[in-house]
Amino acid sequence: MSMAAIDRVSAAMDSKDEAFFKELGARLAEARKAQRLSQAELAERVGVAQQTLAHYEVGRLRIPVSLLLEMSRILRFSIDDMLAGRAGGRSKRGPASKLEQQVEAVARLPKSKQRFVADMIDAVLAQQS
Repeated sequence: MSMAAIDRVSAAMDSKDEAFFKELGARLAEARKAQRLSQAELAERVGVAQQTLAHYEVGRLRIPVSLLLEMSRILRFSIDDMLAGRAGGRSKRGPASKLEQQVEAVARLPKSKQRFVADMIDAVLAQQS
């Protein structure tokens, strides 16, 4: 995409949108870095040019929702939290901790496997009492 085209898209955004996409891009960059991925690596995985990803991260371009869904899967973030400026539902910004990521992964398991994990956790915690 040419700089002239980017400028036309940016001009169409009002200042509130512009601020939102700059903040969203910064959170995206933070999540990418937390997963130790370069812009080039993430861009390749989601099927965009590295320069396009760079424009998303600084808020020059709006991130398509379909792309945000794929990024959320790769970077392990909640879209709701990313859009609202919360990381992992915490007040502090930043990527979810490994434990929080594991809890989210367990929540996606079938109920029988969730019960198995919960029973294992209960057994470990009972040993600490």
